[in-house]
Amino acid sequence: MAVPLTEPAFRHSYTSKTGVLLINLGTPDAPTAKALRPYLKQFLSDQRVIEIPKALWWLILNGIILNLRPRKSAEKYASIWSSEGSPLLVHTRKQSQLLADKLAAAGLENLVVDFAMRYGKPSVDSVLRRMREQGVERLLVVPLYPQYAGSSVATALDEVFRSLLRMRNMPEIRTVRHFHDFPPYIEALARQVEAHWQANGRGDKLLMSFHGVPRFTLDKGDPYHCECLKTGRLLAERLQLSKEQYVVAFQSRFGKAEWLKPYTADTLTALARAGTQKLDVMCPGFVGDCLETLEEIAMEGKEIFLTNGGGEYRYIPCLNEDPNWLNALTALVRQHLGGWITTPDDPVLRQQRAQDSGAKN
Repeated sequence: MAVPLTEPAFRHSYTSKTGVLLINLGTPDAPTAKALRPYLKQFLSDQRVIEIPKALWWLILNGIILNLRPRKSAEKYASIWSSEGSPLLVHTRKQSQLLADKLAAAGLENLVVDFAMRYGKPSVDSVLRRMREQGVERLLVVPLYPQYAGSSVATALDEVFRSLLRMRNMPEIRTVRHFHDFPPYIEALARQVEAHWQANGRGDKLLMSFHGVPRFTLDKGDPYHCECLKTGRLLAERLQLSKEQYVVAFQSRFGKAEWLKPYTADTLTALARAGTQKLDVMCPGFVGDCLETLEEIAMEGKEIFLTNGGGEYRYIPCLNEDPNWLNALTALVRQHLGGWITTPDDPVLRQQRAQDSGAKN
């Protein structure tokens, strides 16, 4: 059993708070090989991510990958790094701040909103400690992955539970499993596409590229593939696209094993060679632009398409700080906070305030 961390001193007088913790994948501290090595080691040591026998993978990871990949990955990160830092960190921080503002504007009190990264900084454990010090006794965990996968949502929750194992005074906890078919999320995606069409005209086809996972995960019961397809179908229906007007594909293949198909790179090649003149490309599985969208899709994808004879390639940015997405995220959080936190005029809250005011140390 893990040794409990030192807890804040218990007091009857302090106000109990509810926490909302957003979790995203993570990012290195800098676009350098030195910073990439510990980040990649943490990421690729996760057995939810790499399901290869541990001893064999340790040799491959430490003997080959960590000696070769950091430099190459650093070059990719450098190509998308902004003056504010890593795009994923910047967008996740802003989403957290804007969500807190929206919840406060709705009159929700005694609420702490924060964010953490599964890999890198700020770590899940450090943010959970800070939230406990702020008096958080109820915790809603929101992994920012619309579609559930063991290698994304599950490992984020694993990290939360590992931290909770070390807490003497554990908070009550709720988790968001997925929101791949949440109507406000689909609506936010649709409006993002429509805004792009209004500004640039409508493309011949819409390519929705989701992050890939190994094919065997589907056979073992992971619902990710089905949830991606459902997101794609619902978005196409909302945009009134026929089956011939859109395609779902999967990117970021790693290693030699078969991954979910069709592969995005192969799809881009095929579309280019088929004479597609205007291709719109988006990544509905990412709520914030990052390496996989800005470098792999917006840059590498464009090169693949143009090199193979394609016409105009138009990347549609992720939701980022789009107001429709922030409204959707707020609605999702409020739905899952049901019964936990209320507006100031709620009678249950008034009764609780009366009880709190009469409490003594």
